[in-house]
Amino acid sequence: MRVTNSSYYRNFTNSINDVHGRLNKSMNKVSSGKAYEKASDNPLAYYEGKKIDNQYQDTLSKLGLITNVKNRLYQQELGARSIQNRLSEAKKKIEYVRSDSNNSDMQIVQTVRDDLLQKQQSMVNDLNAQYQNNYIFGGSDTTTPPFTLSADGRELTFDHTFAGDGYVTTMKMTLEESGGTYQYSFSGFTDDPRRPMDADETLDNIVKAMRETGYMDVGYGNISEPDTLLDTNTGGLNLITGLSAGAMNAMSDSQAKDEVIKSLNNSPVALVGKAVIASDNYIGGGSREDFSSALGTVMDTMTDTEHSVSTVYSDLGNKYSLLESTEEKLTTIKLALTEQYKEKLGADPYEAITEMFSYQQSYNAALRVGSNMMSSSLFDFVK
Repeated sequence: MRVTNSSYYRNFTNSINDVHGRLNKSMNKVSSGKAYEKASDNPLAYYEGKKIDNQYQDTLSKLGLITNVKNRLYQQELGARSIQNRLSEAKKKIEYVRSDSNNSDMQIVQTVRDDLLQKQQSMVNDLNAQYQNNYIFGGSDTTTPPFTLSADGRELTFDHTFAGDGYVTTMKMTLEESGGTYQYSFSGFTDDPRRPMDADETLDNIVKAMRETGYMDVGYGNISEPDTLLDTNTGGLNLITGLSAGAMNAMSDSQAKDEVIKSLNNSPVALVGKAVIASDNYIGGGSREDFSSALGTVMDTMTDTEHSVSTVYSDLGNKYSLLESTEEKLTTIKLALTEQYKEKLGADPYEAITEMFSYQQSYNAALRVGSNMMSSSLFDFVK
């Protein structure tokens, strides 16, 4: 009799554990929405679901990347727009002070000169703008503050750490008189070890920096062909010259240098700097004719420069629009993948809940039976 009861209790325990396991599994199915807990439950469906999940995670990653790039592009648009506006304001100031009725008063000339220098410095501040502690116009180097302007506005310095280098390369552009006009001279140095660079090497490095690209796979283009992907880099030198990395890479080295020299000398920072120098010379005793001529030369170039900056601004806007359309496409793909996943691995909510309640009732009934069994005493068996 004792052996029979022991077997009875053991079988009952195994049965209630089995029911409890089924109940837990059904509860997990309801809470997770998944029809299978592990691959062995349905290997084929699980494998197909895993492929869908990988695609889903890749889509989520690209959507997150797009959000970050869009925000950075937006900040770059603001910077380009700000420089464009400051250049337009400087043009009006130059036109005002060039008038003989205004430049006869040196106090007016001094006030305009100081205002122009402030606008020039503000342009450089725009070029040092940050997003999430990254310098958005630093090209591939987002950690080094890229631009510095001397107190007199004559020297623009560009600091850059090239990929693979453990040191900063400093490139200086200094406005110096040349043939009656002011043009940039180029010099620089490297930090590790400190080594001076002549004009030719400095220009080589400027061209190298302006050729940097930042192609990203954000669901646009063919990943096996990097040139078809979106280039998210817009360096500060590219902005103020209007020369994109794509245009720079299409040129020969000698052609690129010539274009860089020309475009930098006609950049917003350089033009306003030339107007400041012309004002300094006039205040220092220069002739009104030379002052007016120098400002006239600056103004003649400003319209083309405004157009160059506007082109970069428009290009940034086009990239932003492209990212928005790509974002919409990826969002649609994400929703489609979600539905596919539900079809392959998702549990039917009604069936899952019905199954859970069924196992819950079975488990409760088993517990009641067990409770009655446990209430039996030795006297029951004596009877």
